[in-house]
Order: sequence, then structure tokens, then C-alpha cells
Amino acid sequence: MMPVDAMGAFAAGAMAGDLPPAHAAAQAAVEPDAALLASFTLYLVLVIGIAVYATRVASGSAAGFFLGGRAMKQVVVALSAVTSGRSAWLLLGLTGLAFMTGASAVWSVVGYTLMELFLFLFAAPRLRRFTGRRGDITLTDYFVSRLGGGRGLRALIAAVIAVFMIAYVSAQFTAGGKAFAGTFGLPTATGVWITAGIVLFYTVVGGYAAVALSDVVQAVFMLFGLVVLPVIAMASIGWTPMVATLRALDPSLLDPFSLGIGALVGALAIGLGSPGNPHIIIRYMSIDDPRRLRGAAAWGTVWNVLMGWGAVSVGLVGRAVYGDVEALPGADSEQLFPFLAAEYLPAFVAGLLVAAVFAAIMSTADSQLLVGASAVVRDIYLGLIRGGRRLEEATAVRVSRWVVLAMCLLAVGLLHVPGIDDVVFWLVLFTWAGLGAAFGPPLLLSLFWKGTTAAGAAAGVITGTVTTVTWYYTLSAHMYELIPGFIASTLATWLVSLVTRKPDDTDSLMADMRPESDRRPASGNQDGTCP
Repeated sequence: MMPVDAMGAFAAGAMAGDLPPAHAAAQAAVEPDAALLASFTLYLVLVIGIAVYATRVASGSAAGFFLGGRAMKQVVVALSAVTSGRSAWLLLGLTGLAFMTGASAVWSVVGYTLMELFLFLFAAPRLRRFTGRRGDITLTDYFVSRLGGGRGLRALIAAVIAVFMIAYVSAQFTAGGKAFAGTFGLPTATGVWITAGIVLFYTVVGGYAAVALSDVVQAVFMLFGLVVLPVIAMASIGWTPMVATLRALDPSLLDPFSLGIGALVGALAIGLGSPGNPHIIIRYMSIDDPRRLRGAAAWGTVWNVLMGWGAVSVGLVGRAVYGDVEALPGADSEQLFPFLAAEYLPAFVAGLLVAAVFAAIMSTADSQLLVGASAVVRDIYLGLIRGGRRLEEATAVRVSRWVVLAMCLLAVGLLHVPGIDDVVFWLVLFTWAGLGAAFGPPLLLSLFWKGTTAAGAAAGVITGTVTTVTWYYTLSAHMYELIPGFIASTLATWLVSLVTRKPDDTDSLMADMRPESDRRPASGNQDGTCP
């Protein structure tokens, strides 16, 4: 099993498809023949068609551009949340982790699956009802509506989101560039521009609706690859010989409990990042009816389980086939998925799986680009610079599209700045854990505890971020940094909230999170006890 510090770095640096420049490994071993090009072209046609279809939703209003008009169906919300949260980490990172460590890699899947099931069932309905009734479009909008805090809280949250999202997107584009280089023999820089161009087109044209609907297509591609590939490979070598080979290599490869308690806790704790990453949370706000989130929970959980187990299965069968990481291209375990596909599948089918790698990268890049743009437009430009003065809807959409373009160019431009790779990698390394620790506790507490205050949330954001970074450089060998970061943020939010003033209309704010049939005026004291 990976040592605890390595697992922490792996989880923080690759959890949501954020493969940084130094570690992105998407160079497929498939030759760029006609069948491969046909498969990839099919994928692009689907994505472009979705963008054109979604234009009618994106062009109507800011809510349409950033939230799909709050009209997304449960299947779309479920699969979009799953794919934007997993991305290339699942196809490249987790398959490689399972190759190296065996069945114990499954605990990473268990952690985020359980957390996202909780979010779908309990947190998401409250968030969707509140934001729908208050007209909130971004996560920052929610915090300011729920807690107050005005320009100070808005500036803090928006700045953190914008900076980390740009770094996230840069890393995605780099991964896409390397995937193009390895698959089609193009220069990496050319691949970066192609990846950015595809993502930019359907995000600008179709907005959130295009992003969410394309995520559904990408989810199908990803599930296809993670289920079909291990089944075919296992069938070719036989179940019994595969198990015997793994047992001969290392019996612990077949034991999901072979990892130590520290590594187990670290793997499960990966799920703590989900409630703090805006590109996942925003999905819950976009559903057409909060009552449908239970159905979305079922879809999302099934998809998480199938894709997670599929990724672990790819790693196990790959280890049985190749025996040692030295047999993989560049001795890199993250090369397993495309390499195995090239070995065991016809060229056209293998091409679909290569498209699945691109789909995984793009499903996260587009989501992060849109979240970053919403922070700039809604929270910084409208909320801070214009002081909350509204724009006409058509103008707001036009400004949003220009901001998406600017952020896309900035993300690509960062990759051409000498020495910037280290800065981008540093930001990306802490994005999953840092955002999870910074925003997760304030969000969950504000949804379920009426005593949460703006000052408490600000303290949680700052404390969670600082603790995550500090812990990584000092004590990560003993515990994955997201755990102490999440705990510290929770304590800071709670303690500061106890000694600061909450909004005077807290009871009515909490009532806006309840179903219509249960929106009774809250009674009792105002001491901050849970509703």
C-alpha cells in the first residue's frame, strides 16, 4: 500500500482529475489510425451537438448560463456530479493505484461514494430549496444570503475559488495536451490548444446546460471503458489463472484489508473533499425539483460504485497481465488503462476508450472553468465592483461568455510562463483537500446549524486552507492533510460562530431550506442550537 504521505499527495493532487503537469499521464499506446480517428470524431460530434442544443438554455439569463435555468433532470445532475468529481483520476490514477496496491485501493471509492450519497440525500435538498427561493446562482451567493457578511465574505470566497479553479483548468489542459501527444503524435502544446478549444466552444456556446449534458455522454464513455475493458481482459486470461497469478505475485493484492489503519483512514477521508468543491456542489443547485434528488442519489451511487469497482478491476487484471510496472510505458502505472485497451480491444473500440480519457479530463475542465467564471462575474464583478447593481440578463450572459474566454486563455497562458509549472502544481496539489477543508465544514454547518455566522464561515475558510497546507509540509507522513484541515475548519467555524452575531432573520433563513409543507415559523430560543 502507498505510505500515508504518498496517499495524501496522490489524493490531493489527482482526486478530481487534476493531473498536474509533472504527473499527468494520458499518453495512450494506440496508433492514430483511421479507426481511432473515427472513434474520437464520434465523441467530438456528440459534444458539439450538445453545445448547439443547449444554446437556447444558456442564452436566456445568468441563471440559464451558470445553472441551466435550474431545470436539470435527476439523471443529468447525478451523472454530471459524478463525472466532474472523478475525471481522469478514475481512469488513470485509480487504475494505476490498484495496479500497484491491489484490492485495497477500493477504500478510496468507498469514501467518496458514501459522502456523496449523504450529500444527495440530506445536504443537497436543503441547499437547492434555499438557493432556489433566494435566487442564488453561485456557492458564494449562498453563503452571503445565508450568513450575511457582505463584501468581505464574498471577496474571500470568490478569490479562493477563482485562483484554485484557474490552476485546476491549467492542469486539465496539460493532461489533455499530453493525451493528444501520446495518442495522435501531436506536439503537447498543440494538444493543449485543441483541448482548450473544444472545452471553450461548448462551454461558451451552451453554458452549464452543455457542460452537464456533455457530462452525461462522458459518463457513459467512462463507464463503458471501466466495465468492458476488465471484463474482456479477464475473459481472455481466465478468472482462476488471474487470481492465481496475483496470489503468486503478492497475496496482499487480493486482500482489501491489507493496508494499515492510517492508510485506510486516509483513503476514506478522500470523500471529505466532496462537500467543499464548488464544481460538485453547484450540480445540486441545478436540479429542477429538490424532491428528485433522492432519485439522483440512486443514479449517482450506482454510477460511482460501477466506475469505482471497474477502475479497481482494471488495475488488478492489468497487474496479472503485466506483472510489474516496468512492463508499462515509461514504467508508469497511470499508463495502464490506455495501454491495456490497445492490447485487448479492436482499434475502433480502443479508440472509444481513448475518447473516455479525454472525456474524463474535459468533464472536469469545463466544470471548473464555469465555476471560476461564475466567481469572477457574479461574485467579483457584479457583487463587488458593481456593488450588487444588476445587469440586463442578455448583457450578463454576454459578459459571462467573455469571462469564460478570458479564463480559458489565462489557463493556457499560465502554461507558457517560465517556472509556472511549480506554482500550478502547488495550487493543484492542495485544491481537492484545500477546498474540501475550507468550504466543506462552513457549508455543512450553515445548512444544518442555525448558529453559523459569517465570521465563523470566514474563520473556517482561512483555517481549513492554512491547516491543509501546513500539515502537508510537516505531518503528512502521519495523516492525510484533508483530515486535520477539515477538523480544524469545523472547530474554527463553530467556535467563532458561538461568539459572533448571527443574522436576525436566521429562523426564516433556515425555514427556506425546508420543504414547503414544513415551512413553519421556527420556535424556541435563538442560541444557535440545531434546527
